[in-house]
Amino acid sequence: MLLDGKDKKLLFLLQNDSKKTTKELASALDLSVTAVFERIKKLEKQKVIEKYVALIDKQKIQKDFIVLCHVKLVQHRKDYITQFEKEIVQFSEVLECFHVSGDYDYILKICVKDIRDYREFMVTKLTNLQNIASTQSSFTIKEVKNTTVISTD
Repeated sequence: MLLDGKDKKLLFLLQNDSKKTTKELASALDLSVTAVFERIKKLEKQKVIEKYVALIDKQKIQKDFIVLCHVKLVQHRKDYITQFEKEIVQFSEVLECFHVSGDYDYILKICVKDIRDYREFMVTKLTNLQNIASTQSSFTIKEVKNTTVISTD
């Protein structure tokens, strides 16, 4: 799908504050309310806009211990990969899971309350999965950048 300048600006505005009214968006885009509404519906229909979410302050809900966990599987067999991916998506602690190249097969972004909760997650959930050869965990010290805004340029 080709996006024109107004679509790109609309996406930028929505990514920064999806609760803006159509009237506010129309004013910022110098378009009519109807035109903005139709553009949003088109972007939703084309799945350019997948969904709308609320971003939570992790510290305020006491879930601000972020771990990047590298996982290596025993082998790169298709059934091992499929099984791991099927199981890992079930864990609410895992915010993101990437199948990657390099020394490890997956990188997980895990969000828990503290080191004790992470140990509990490792012992009762992650290490109980089949076909995991090894894991390596890195604990975040400071979040330097965190954004959900994707540039459309």
